[in-house]
Amino acid sequence: MNTYSTAFERLVTIMNELREQCPWDKKQTIQTLRHLTIEETYELVDAIDQNDWKGIKEELGDLLLHIVFYAKIGNEQQQFSLDEMINGICDKLVSRHPHIYGDVSADADLKKVVTDADVKENWEKLKLKEGKTSILGGVPNSLPSMVKAIRLQEKSKTVGFEWENTEQVLAKVNEEMAELQEAIQTGNQHAIADEMGDVFFSLVNFARFLQVDADAALEGTNQKFIKRFKAIETAAAAQNKALHDMTLGEMDALWNEIKLKEKSTNQF
Repeated sequence: MNTYSTAFERLVTIMNELREQCPWDKKQTIQTLRHLTIEETYELVDAIDQNDWKGIKEELGDLLLHIVFYAKIGNEQQQFSLDEMINGICDKLVSRHPHIYGDVSADADLKKVVTDADVKENWEKLKLKEGKTSILGGVPNSLPSMVKAIRLQEKSKTVGFEWENTEQVLAKVNEEMAELQEAIQTGNQHAIADEMGDVFFSLVNFARFLQVDADAALEGTNQKFIKRFKAIETAAAAQNKALHDMTLGEMDALWNEIKLKEKSTNQF
């Protein structure tokens, strides 16, 4: 028995014991675990963003616990067993990687695999052969909007629904910005919101063509804003001032000072 199976069996044994003996674990359902799983996922994302390998290890363990917990409940409800769940993903991986485990040439619809893009395209074609009704069917409704936009664009790309170059995408961004300006002129709030959504979607697409993760880029700006704003609060306090007593001009002057300090620091 290898180390992986020993460790995994230990986790399964502990889960079984907790489910039988711990009052809190005994009362949990898939519904009560849902928000906790989302929280654990975001904690993993935070660790990844910070390149915190110790944190990544810990959060992956927490997520694995949740997976085993759901499987335990699934087995209790006579819906599926842990083995069935694991074998299910194994079977899926094998069937969707015919370039590794099968013969791509036997299926005329599949591309010969040369790049990772070919793998993605074949993956979506295989999903349709399995009974999926739409290329977009695998995108969860509950995804954050920006992440969902990225996934929708990535999936539609696999069937050729894609601009040819970055210039075309930028032209689309400018077109959507012009339509937003027109909507603003009408004063129709519904039309403004609709066009604003189109602008965001086209900017996500532009970022993708520039090989920039739009969600990560925005989060980087969020963190930069937090850092600078807190620095403004610190600078104001050093002058015995409160932000709500300062003018926008005074706060903006502090903001620009902080930006200059960051630039001079980053030069070295």
